[in-house]
Amino acid sequence: MKIATGIVAALVMGSLSFGAFAAKEITKEDLAKMNLTKIGSITTSQGTAPMDAKRDLSKKADEMGGTYFVVIAGEKNEKTVHANADVYK
Repeated sequence: MKIATGIVAALVMGSLSFGAFAAKEITKEDLAKMNLTKIGSITTSQGTAPMDAKRDLSKKADEMGGTYFVVIAGEKNEKTVHANADVYK
């Protein structure tokens, strides 16, 4: 019974920690210090708050296989936040 409980606990903890592997936003200054390879560019028009846009950019960077992204442009209007980013790994 203890083994089954341990397995269930491990599965739950693993599913909760999945978000820890999301692509991370870095600054242009951070990028200059790191030896990264650009793998593409992404855009978003999600949500009404900058955090919504960052979350969507991180998700899209993950889908491309990226580890980091650098926001290169952003704009907030009355209804949405638009942002562009370069993706690196």
